Amino acid sequence: MKPILEARHIDKHFRKPVDFHVLKDINFDVKAGEFVSIMGKSGCGKSTLLYILSTMDRDYQGELFLNAELLTGQPPNKLAFVRNKHIGFVFQFHYLLPEFSVLENVMLPARKLAECSPQQIRANALHKLEMLHISHLAQKKASRISGGEKQRVAIARALINDPLIIMGDEPTGNLDSHNSDNVLKIFRQLSDEQGLSLLIVTHDLDFANQTDRIITMEDGRIISLN
Repeated sequence: MKPILEARHIDKHFRKPVDFHVLKDINFDVKAGEFVSIMGKSGCGKSTLLYILSTMDRDYQGELFLNAELLTGQPPNKLAFVRNKHIGFVFQFHYLLPEFSVLENVMLPARKLAECSPQQIRANALHKLEMLHISHLAQKKASRISGGEKQRVAIARALINDPLIIMGDEPTGNLDSHNSDNVLKIFRQLSDEQGLSLLIVTHDLDFANQTDRIITMEDGRIISLN
């Protein structure tokens, strides 16, 4: 299996107020279709690493590859394009626009990418909502649906441009156990049936134990890749 995502010798310092070496020689990859979780205590560097891997943070040393293409050192507009087209991101907080409908929220990244007609974007968004069993919510305002439904909408939005990889920062952190299980099932299905790669930061050991592999971090280093 070829790597979809590859990190080589990633180092990161926070310079202020004092120099703090937050990530130390991070090396790993995520294969096509692999569902990987990252675990570690608060402050170990998990979220910082995820922001580098998703190209949102460009201030680091080392090399980052997506689908064998070197992303390190690319200009911001190129990285913004890569992020929108090839990386789907699911946060702990869904960041939906409350005054927009569910359908409009899902369509936003595709509108920004502008590679399909408005009709095709709408059809694709409805298809993603159907996949996640929430097409009946399409015309509802995002402010009028439950927390579990909002996270499903956020996943549909992350899928709209058919990314190479989904990254998540504690995507079940605000959900009860029933909705957490639903999100896990959705991710598992995306990996098993669609061959999508997933890289999820989580504190939930039950969640992590059901992924293909757990990357464990401690004090800015990877201590295991099982």
